[in-house]
Amino acid sequence: MADTPDAATAVAIYRTMARIAAADRAICQALAAGDLQFQYYPAGGQEAIPAAIASVLAPDDLAVITYRCIHDIVAKGTPMTEIMAEMYGRVAGTSKGKGGPMHLSDPRSGLMATTGIVGAGAPIANGIALAQTLKGTGRIVTCAFGDGAANIGAVHEALNLAALWKLPVIFVCQNNLYAEYTSFAHSTASPSIAARAEGYGMAGELVDGTDPFAIRAAAARAVARARAGAGPTLLECVAHRLQGHAFGSDIAHMDMAALERAKAEAPMRTFRARLLAEGWASEAELAAIEAEAEAEVAEARAFAEGSQAPAASELTTDIFADEADRPDAPARARPVVALPEAGTRMLTFGQAVTEALDLALGSDPAVILLGEDIEDPAGGIVKMTHGLSTRHGRARVRGTPISEQAIVGAGIGAAMCGMKPVAEIMVCDFAMVAMDQIANHAAKLRYMSGGRTSVPMVIRMLTAGNVGSFGAQHSQSLEAWFAHIPGLKVVAPSNAYDAKGMLLAAIDDPDPVIFLEAMRCVFVPGPVPELAYRVPLGVAATVREGRDLTIVSWSWGMQEALAGAERLAKDGISAEVIDLRSLVPLDFAALGESAARTGRVLIVHPAVEFGGFGAELAARLQEALWGRLRAPVMRLGAAYTPVPFSQTLEALHFPDADGVVMKARALLEAR
Repeated sequence: MADTPDAATAVAIYRTMARIAAADRAICQALAAGDLQFQYYPAGGQEAIPAAIASVLAPDDLAVITYRCIHDIVAKGTPMTEIMAEMYGRVAGTSKGKGGPMHLSDPRSGLMATTGIVGAGAPIANGIALAQTLKGTGRIVTCAFGDGAANIGAVHEALNLAALWKLPVIFVCQNNLYAEYTSFAHSTASPSIAARAEGYGMAGELVDGTDPFAIRAAAARAVARARAGAGPTLLECVAHRLQGHAFGSDIAHMDMAALERAKAEAPMRTFRARLLAEGWASEAELAAIEAEAEAEVAEARAFAEGSQAPAASELTTDIFADEADRPDAPARARPVVALPEAGTRMLTFGQAVTEALDLALGSDPAVILLGEDIEDPAGGIVKMTHGLSTRHGRARVRGTPISEQAIVGAGIGAAMCGMKPVAEIMVCDFAMVAMDQIANHAAKLRYMSGGRTSVPMVIRMLTAGNVGSFGAQHSQSLEAWFAHIPGLKVVAPSNAYDAKGMLLAAIDDPDPVIFLEAMRCVFVPGPVPELAYRVPLGVAATVREGRDLTIVSWSWGMQEALAGAERLAKDGISAEVIDLRSLVPLDFAALGESAARTGRVLIVHPAVEFGGFGAELAARLQEALWGRLRAPVMRLGAAYTPVPFSQTLEALHFPDADGVVMKARALLEAR
């Protein structure tokens, strides 16, 4: 329970509110004057919510906020100079000018992320809270979002998971009665958001978001529950928005009478009057607080205006921990790493994955697994996590609800706090359900934070194509999608040796890694050493030497590439076969060297040929080796159709050894 309201507490809350209002006003003034130019979402009417909540939090508690955020970030304690410098896109800003007003982050003050995607922060907040639970830090996490976000699927998934795992999260719905341009009454049938808490099995409270002491008391109860291990709270703070959705937006959609009442009862006005009426502060004291806030903001604005813009070199930094991993970085020969001999011990690809996960869990307490059905006795749909929860415990091998956004988001949040999560998406197709978390958050948080945060996580997923009768929604290879997103690494091993070594390398990698496991490879045996070893990402393997042409593939495409090369050899055609293994980072040096030597290249991949990753490789090879190739680079991929159910049609859809042979012969005949 919060302390009984007193003068010191009241004045401290008002000081935060005054700083928020001054910052909000200055940004709007700069936008109106043309000094700034961006989409901005004022916080007028909501100043009391974060100011009051902050008064019952510890300085090292953590937060995830949303794009209407100036009140939240000021209350969390980020220096005003850094806030304003970020608004001006300066290198001295919270994110070196790379994040802007919708992506402010300040891990030093505990502000882990601001998301510009409605509702997307809730799954990430869960992961941050999970990390605190596993580490025993005692910290709690607040997650702020609006009433519109309360109707987003990611929020529902996050609330359910937080309640299930009793995570120390306070979900703060700042209900300003409008979801962009739609009123609360027209977007939500339930009378309140907080009432939904009962359905999730968590505490919920509805509070007047203009009354700092009511907010403070409710927040104190939520904090006490979280710190006691009693789980999350859904706290709904209702505070009418005092302006349009964004700066300069019209207000024709708003109830004018309600808006005028809200302005008359604005928290800055009513709380100020209460301070005076209760004798907690004098007019002179409040005027001094307001003047200090204005001066602080003016000084910060002057600092921002005088600060340097990011150097041109900043454009390509903070994508990966090592900028040489960018696929557009100059091609370089990767360092040779001594790897153990494969030996004679045989494991299937799936068993090699299990062994890698077991070794990682056993050697590093930061490693955790998340995913559907991964706990024993199920142990995953193809048993690749079988036995792991029994050996390492369900706190670290965590079965989840069927909630892909919650799974990936929890992995992101935990990774931001020093854990090494391995999140499993059952099959690649289901990643599309969580693409916001993957593409907009896992991939971009390092960049949007100016390198202040990183997401060292692995997302494992099966590609189930060409194993018979899985159909159009369970069989796709989507590596080209992932490779197109700056900030994601994409790995697709083809054999058991690489599966173990590359998974261990991916778990140790400081960046998010998409780890694709082909169902066609899962039960294929191969020699695998017992010890732990790491196959470096971004290093291709020449698995068959040749002189007449180069065949490049990855994942299960290697099976058809090698089979085709074997058949070609019987006719005296010598094909060099390269297993790319890793799409990002890309070992273009190895491809270029082989292509220059053989003069002909065939790229084989299980994904649809049109727009596939092979097209990127072909274009880059032809640009780099113009005039040196003896024939145009050719591709062999899947047909431009959804994956059919009929095995007869499925066999026609995917590339095979016959196609490899046919394309290779055509390539050799081309001049």
